[in-house]
Amino acid sequence: CIVVIDKEHAHARTGIFMVDASKGFLKDGNKNRLRSQDIHKIVDVFTRQTERPRYSRMVPVAEIANPANDHNLNLPRYIDASEPEDLHDLDAHLNGGIPVRDIDALEPWWRVFPTLRKALFQDNGREGYREPRVPAHELRATVTGHPEFKAFAERVADVFEGWRAAHAPALQGIAVDDRPRELVHTLSEDLLVRFADLPLVSHYDVYQRLMGYWAETMQDDVYLIAADGWQEAAQPRGIVEDKARNIKEIPDLTIGHKKYKMDLVLPVLVIARFFAKEQAAVEALQAKQEAAAQALEEYVEEHSGEEGHLAEATNDKGKVTKSGVKDRLKAIDGEAESDKERAALERCLALIDAESHAAKAVKEAQAALDAKVLARYGKLTEAEIKTLVVEDKWLASLRAAINGEVQRVTQQLAGRAKELEERYARPLPELERAVEALSAKVEGHLRKMGIAWR
Repeated sequence: CIVVIDKEHAHARTGIFMVDASKGFLKDGNKNRLRSQDIHKIVDVFTRQTERPRYSRMVPVAEIANPANDHNLNLPRYIDASEPEDLHDLDAHLNGGIPVRDIDALEPWWRVFPTLRKALFQDNGREGYREPRVPAHELRATVTGHPEFKAFAERVADVFEGWRAAHAPALQGIAVDDRPRELVHTLSEDLLVRFADLPLVSHYDVYQRLMGYWAETMQDDVYLIAADGWQEAAQPRGIVEDKARNIKEIPDLTIGHKKYKMDLVLPVLVIARFFAKEQAAVEALQAKQEAAAQALEEYVEEHSGEEGHLAEATNDKGKVTKSGVKDRLKAIDGEAESDKERAALERCLALIDAESHAAKAVKEAQAALDAKVLARYGKLTEAEIKTLVVEDKWLASLRAAINGEVQRVTQQLAGRAKELEERYARPLPELERAVEALSAKVEGHLRKMGIAWR
């Protein structure tokens, strides 16, 4: 609870401005922590004295002094922060249909997607009720595929691209001794302003996406560049291993016995921009290895039971190994009656070798790619480093994060529509008929069993 006491002009005030921010926080263990967006929102509504439903309002002194409140400043007396109750419609449960009242409650979405409403719901002949046009499992695809949603997604993307174009030069111009805090303040405040007028997407949520990424990744990057410069910050270094302080870094790249950490430019960024063909080749070999491993697993599973041809090649741990297969082949060498077992063992050995060769090919290709990647770090120009960091890392991550906000809009609408559709999908008469049919079926089975209960 925060109480701000301002004595200036206190005698002229007719009310107290109250904010109930109890719904906005991040759960951190047993603590509730305010996020960057929560703090910004609190400061904004307080400094502007903005009244928001279920969040903030100017409470008249007369209301506080009312005998019903008796000067008690407990927030719930003045601000009801609870979400509206989701009421079930008994008529819909009895006779079917989705209440128009519930569909109308999605008005914020219908203002942006006016024709999508008709694409999802249709008349059913009952006043005040509608029927779904789209099966519940197709709702999300229908929403994302609708032209109005696509236009909305493009609008959000355009706003972000405008912000990106405005600030990319400043990001690429970060220099030694620059002040990261001033940079993120400029970036975040402009992002907040640009998204303020967009419907459905909360500009505070977008702001949090940036501030969350800043705290998690971007802040360390910018401070590193401001301390060492682009070229030095991008160079690989050996990992830190200090048993006394319980520090053991996870390497980003391993070449032989040498383990490297890339603080600014991760290997995946270098690979995506300079070695896409080589990475595709490695992935193709990995797919072959996975196929070979699956073929081996399925064959062993099929033939390693108690009566299977691989039973005698199975060790005490229930595994079929190459050495076990070879030993069994030697044991039955020359036995005519063991032809089927021999064939199964030879097939298993071939599959083991195929998987082993495939794994070796992957390892060699990956090692060759890793060597190329490490060598490329030494050849990176400052311009290339800036592109990798600013465009491929920072802005790509933020673009994906904001797209996540667009997808959340989809999920909220599709999720609510699905909830309503499933809630009223089977009216009471239909459920009663189903119960009667099942009861008759059970009764018939019991009669056949000679059981009477009434």
